[in-house]
Amino acid sequence: MTDEQARFDEQAGFGTAAGELCTASAEETKRFGSVLAAALRPGDLVALNGELGAGKTCLIQGIADGLGVNDVVNSPTFMLLNIFAGRDAAGDELNVYHFDLYRLASCDELEDIGAVEFFHDPQGVSLVEWAERMPEMLPPARWEVQLEYGAGATDRTIRWRRPATGKTHRRKTE
Repeated sequence: MTDEQARFDEQAGFGTAAGELCTASAEETKRFGSVLAAALRPGDLVALNGELGAGKTCLIQGIADGLGVNDVVNSPTFMLLNIFAGRDAAGDELNVYHFDLYRLASCDELEDIGAVEFFHDPQGVSLVEWAERMPEMLPPARWEVQLEYGAGATDRTIRWRRPATGKTHRRKTE
């Protein structure tokens, strides 16, 4: 673990139910995402909220990097969903689902692409930009991340809350 990762981990306090962190650049936001990735488990969903340009995609790029995704990660605004191959903390294969709900007009559109099934994939992590547009479609046990502009042009405040139970929405297999 690098000194910066240790600082982010200590400052964010992933062992607690909620936290806040300020970053001073896009690179710091990405590095924080990489540290956050280490706290995610298969079956987790991360709901990202914030104004346009607040850094949601930047943070997701860091999360994807931390999950071992080797592809270029851009916002799937016009495609709604990008699927990437990654790895979990144990090195096992992991599906990384990157959703962008910005252009969706209804929950039916989200259902049409099978999002609910992706949200419940026990071998996947779902990263959902603009989650505030359709919170009723998301599992109640989820990570919540709010990104806000800071004082400087590249400063961001990141507030997060992990699932209250410490468990996610994983479905039981029969």
